[in-house]
Amino acid sequence: MKIRDLKLLPTRVGRRHHLIIKIETDEGISGWGESGLIGRELAVMGALRHYRELIIGKNPFNIGAIWQDLYRSQYFEGGRVLTAAISAIDIALHDIKGKALGVPVYQLLGGKHRDWVPLFATTHAPMGPKLLEDAALLMGEGWNIIRTTMHSPHELNEAGESVYEPWESIGPTAHWLNKLREALGSQAVLGIDYHHRLSVAEAASFCQKLGSDTLDFLEEPIRDETPEAYEALRRMTHVPFAIGEEFSSKWQFLPYIERGITNYARVDVCNVGGLTEAMKVAGWAEAHYIDLMPHNPLGPICTAATAHLAASVPNFASLEIRQSPTEQSGFYDERLFPVQHERVGPRLIISDRPGLGVEFDEHAGAHEEFVPDLRLERTRYMRRRDGSLTNW
Repeated sequence: MKIRDLKLLPTRVGRRHHLIIKIETDEGISGWGESGLIGRELAVMGALRHYRELIIGKNPFNIGAIWQDLYRSQYFEGGRVLTAAISAIDIALHDIKGKALGVPVYQLLGGKHRDWVPLFATTHAPMGPKLLEDAALLMGEGWNIIRTTMHSPHELNEAGESVYEPWESIGPTAHWLNKLREALGSQAVLGIDYHHRLSVAEAASFCQKLGSDTLDFLEEPIRDETPEAYEALRRMTHVPFAIGEEFSSKWQFLPYIERGITNYARVDVCNVGGLTEAMKVAGWAEAHYIDLMPHNPLGPICTAATAHLAASVPNFASLEIRQSPTEQSGFYDERLFPVQHERVGPRLIISDRPGLGVEFDEHAGAHEEFVPDLRLERTRYMRRRDGSLTNW
């Protein structure tokens, strides 16, 4: 069997662009993959066009060797754009191999440890009474792992960009999280995604305003380029950290795992280098008693690949899902993805179908126009009132 072609299928799914790829073989078996570098699809598409010429004619079963070829076949190795492209290819190759052998992808990764994947839900309710209502709804439907977002008033500047002042967010967020913990009791697992919007001092101040048992995990409070900054924050708070969704290799995970900075590894299979690299991160994390809490911000392809990862490792906590009573993203459109993994409440049932267990209708997808408009990217900008840029 040889790789015959790599097709780019950028598609609008729900409220977000998804960069889906299809790898075809000379034996008629094809595989689906997806890149996770949201908002920079044009850059990843350029990398994929380059990689297309490198993989045509290769044996798709040699997944590890192809990974090395793509990552190391130039002087300038790695980087988020390249590993996002490699991730999509790697996932598609696993899909092909599973289909060719008639086994689900988890069998290629060592077999499954669990029959279903525990999920966590996210409520985007503003800090206030609505937050308590949404959390009570989720708990009532069996969701006992709940993530919130931070206080972020809807305020725009004259250019139409969002205005965000970190210090103004901290107090209300801590206040309502303390109330939420009181309302939910001790049985719920409660976390928050601060989307790296804080500095070390701001994050420390936020944590100091929390009750001793309010949060079970704090996700991405500060930017991740400098592990020493996270180490400084680690010394200032007892709250467990969930870090890693932006990491594009096992090497980026290295200091966070080896130096005990993170407590949950937020590995993203569509960014880190696919299943090949994610399994290496998982083994490394296991040796340090760190569980995976994967980043899963996309749709059925990313979810399927991550579900097979979750099935295949012992050190797994829970999986992010954009499909719950309080978050309907449109990412799981059955018209576009007629075959996908089944969700039963807060559980994702691991598919036993050969390959990933997901199919994309490229003909239907062709009608969901992908029109990159860089002006739309400005909606992701956040400014302080003085006009300076702050983290989105």
